[in-house]
Amino acid sequence: MTQKVPQIPPRLTDPRPVLAVGSALWLLATVVVLATGDRWASVLPVCLMGMVVGVLALGIFLIQRRGARRGDKGAQTGL
Repeated sequence: MTQKVPQIPPRLTDPRPVLAVGSALWLLATVVVLATGDRWASVLPVCLMGMVVGVLALGIFLIQRRGARRGDKGAQTGL
């Protein structure tokens, strides 16, 4: 006997809010580190790399979504 598995709501599977909030938090952390001067200078590379990773993830997501909308064979589905 198989049970039907309920579908996950689309608002929980959409990566856009996570990418936006994560990138905004890294930007905020970078601004705070820059505003405090030399006290947190050793943390600045971590903040900058966090923003770079966020932008990279957003770029990959947008490329995959564009391919899925065009119907490319290798593109992910459900974006």
